[in-house]
Amino acid sequence: MSQDIYVVIEHLRGQVADISYVLCAAARQLAAASGGQVVGVLLGHNVQGLAQDVAVDRLLVMDDPQLADFIPDRYQQALAGLLSAQAPRVTLFGDTSIGAELAGGLSVQLGWPLVSYCRSVRADDGRLLYISQLCGGKVMAEGEIPAPHALLAMVPGGFQAEQGKRTSPPPVETVASAAVGGRITLKQYIEPESGDVDISKEAILVSVGRGIQNADNIEMVQELAAALGGVVSASRPVVDQGWLPTTRLVGKSGKRVKPRLYLALGISGAPEHAEAITDSQTIIAVNTDASAPIFDIARYGTTLDLFDLVPALTEKVRQAKQ
Repeated sequence: MSQDIYVVIEHLRGQVADISYVLCAAARQLAAASGGQVVGVLLGHNVQGLAQDVAVDRLLVMDDPQLADFIPDRYQQALAGLLSAQAPRVTLFGDTSIGAELAGGLSVQLGWPLVSYCRSVRADDGRLLYISQLCGGKVMAEGEIPAPHALLAMVPGGFQAEQGKRTSPPPVETVASAAVGGRITLKQYIEPESGDVDISKEAILVSVGRGIQNADNIEMVQELAAALGGVVSASRPVVDQGWLPTTRLVGKSGKRVKPRLYLALGISGAPEHAEAITDSQTIIAVNTDASAPIFDIARYGTTLDLFDLVPALTEKVRQAKQ
């Protein structure tokens, strides 16, 4: 039985997703305990040069025109053939729209257990352990990674992307693909219309969540953002209500951001939002719920009511600029 730790490298439109580096960092910790290697798995077409900085000991590349775009059933069949043949100890996926779909299908097809919403992993006296965040991060469940084989779908937070990078390219091995044509075909990739600010390039973001309560209160937040020299962004509940456009959405289905300052107002910090902000230099959380998972990734935080804090903070910032 192999003790290797496999990492499925997620990428889109020529860029490796940051969650892949987080997975590599976690894999290195598991491999140190299992005695195996960290092995990256990259599926696609003409992607040999894509993952040059992932911290893996070996990179297995499946190059196939049928894998040029992410088609769930094709990717699943290709991975199923590889994993069943190689039988790694643990295979890591990002708990993203891509990774979760693959991991769930493979768990059923291979009969291997799946640990979802995994935040961190560690070793203890030879055992490989995981911590998963449940109920939006309000409950942490710890357990032993099942043997002999298991799949893990990981969320950001437990490791930094920089920990999963290397300065020299890893050794690359080309492996045969078992992908077959399926019922799904990608016709078009649709991106949001431009015209608004690009929040992924902003240095300061003041982000609002469900705690803002209604659209009228966003003006208060806009005043704070203007005083700080930043822009307003939002979590999904605010955008779903139509209070801000989709171009301001931070999260798995919106933009991934990495500002110098990310001020989260009334945001709980669900995995799909946390995934998109972990590269921020400084995260400050304001939430009256002391157990909100946003505090797990914030450098600073307070349980003050944002309606008391924001006007006072805006005034202090204005005074400091005078």
